[in-house]
Amino acid sequence: MKRQIIDTIEQHSTIIIHRHVRPDPDAFGSQVGLMKLIQANYPDKNVYAAGSDDGQLSFLAGQDLVTDNMYENALVIVTDTANTERVDGQSYLKGSRLVKIDHHPNVDPYGDVLWVDTDASSCSEMIYELFAEGRDVKGWKLPDESARLLFAGIVGDTGRFMYPSATGKTFEIASELIKYNFDRQQIFAGMYEVERNLLHLQGYVYQNFTIDENGAAYIKLTKTILEQFDVKAEETSSLVSSLGDVKGICAWLIFVEEEDQIRVRLRSKGIVINNLAAEYGGGGHPLAAGASVKTWEEADEVIQKVQSLCACN
Repeated sequence: MKRQIIDTIEQHSTIIIHRHVRPDPDAFGSQVGLMKLIQANYPDKNVYAAGSDDGQLSFLAGQDLVTDNMYENALVIVTDTANTERVDGQSYLKGSRLVKIDHHPNVDPYGDVLWVDTDASSCSEMIYELFAEGRDVKGWKLPDESARLLFAGIVGDTGRFMYPSATGKTFEIASELIKYNFDRQQIFAGMYEVERNLLHLQGYVYQNFTIDENGAAYIKLTKTILEQFDVKAEETSSLVSSLGDVKGICAWLIFVEEEDQIRVRLRSKGIVINNLAAEYGGGGHPLAAGASVKTWEEADEVIQKVQSLCACN
């Protein structure tokens, strides 16, 4: 599959790369890291990173201004995005060919070419593997900026290598990436700036979550609470792991109120919860998924369903 993606890249003069809404470091790392990789090895190609800009991750990368007419005969690649509803920018459908590169379960097999590896720690890890294939068969070089972004993506999605998703392959790739010329401390410092207020909010989560007798836990982060801690809704994705070490928890939900919806982040220590997420327009891994609801009454409905799943466990 990697060879097919490389061949597809070589066949197009314009390549536009998308990622998911509410980006995290892996979304930016895989998207812009791939863009920099292609630009370095095919300087005559026009390669762009499309999506809404995200101020909190500006220390990693920005986004290009991409207009609809640029998609004519273009190859579109979507990274780190399990389902079409989460693609940032619906113009991705206007290209001549679509490639999906992702490490989440393939619940929405969109695209003409699909490379999905659920064993990968991150999509950034997969982009490094694509580079390694290109190096072996086409003599690709990895630029320092691409290495920086891929390293940041891996660090972000593995929780600084503390999550079980960080495998031996992950550490091997990270050990290769740090040989390149970039400032690792700048990456960690940038992430800390994003996370500083989140640490205070995390303390609130620990003190105020609700758990039932079967280990189903949840907390509701309203707009008022987010304003109190000066945290934006899109910055809360890293909070989802906060309750993972709490003894007695079977599965947990973190609800985050946004302007037009309530984001639902689901995690589990054993029961499968991505099917439940799919009922509410979401998806993800069996033990880690996301969805959205419109009202707090609908949120209570999700809570009841998770409580039932834990009760049957």
